[in-house]
Amino acid sequence: MIARPVKPYGTLIADLETMTNTITDRAMPRRLTLPLMAALALMPVGAMAQMGGFADLAAIDNEVAQFTGRSIGQSGGAQLPVDRRLRLRPCGAPLMVSWRSPRRDTVTVECPDAGSWHVFVPVRLAETGVVAVGRGEAVTVAVVGDGFDVSQPGEALEGGAVGDWIRVRAQKDASNRSDSIRARIIRPGYVEVPLP
Repeated sequence: MIARPVKPYGTLIADLETMTNTITDRAMPRRLTLPLMAALALMPVGAMAQMGGFADLAAIDNEVAQFTGRSIGQSGGAQLPVDRRLRLRPCGAPLMVSWRSPRRDTVTVECPDAGSWHVFVPVRLAETGVVAVGRGEAVTVAVVGDGFDVSQPGEALEGGAVGDWIRVRAQKDASNRSDSIRARIIRPGYVEVPLP
C-alpha cells in the first residue's frame, strides 16, 4: 500500500481559492468568490428553478390538469406528475398543450421557443368494462376532425364503458332539445364524435 501525504485543511482551502480564481473573472474579489461558489453548489434544485434556471415542472402539471380537466391520478388525468429529475430550459412563451394522437392517451406539452423542448405526459384511461358514463349523466360532447375540436354540454341517453358507442343528446338550451347522435366514450364524462 502506498501512503499519500494528507494536506492540512488550510492548504485545501487555499487550493480551492486558487481554482476558483482561475475559473472566475479576476475582477471579482476573492473573498466573495468562494462563498458564492459554495452557496451555488449547495443550493437545492428547486431554488434554481425559482431563480429561472429551469422550467417549473409544477406549472407543467397544472397545464396538463387544466387541459384534461382532471387531476393527476384521476381517470382522464395525468397518470403521474412530470418527472422531477427533468431539467428543462425556462420557456419564454406560454406552453402549448395538445393531444399526441386521436386516442387521447398522451398529452404533449411543448415550449414554442426555437430549438426548445417537448414532454409527453401519459393519461390514465378508465378501465374497460367499468361503466364510465351512466344514462342521464351530463357529458361533454366533442366533435373532432382534422385540425379542430368543438365541444358542448350534453346528456347521455345510454350508459357504457370507455370505448363504447352510445346515444347522446347535445343541449341547445333549456326549452329546445336536440336530436340524439352516436358518440364514443373517451373517458368518464367525455364523449366524442369523430369526423372523417
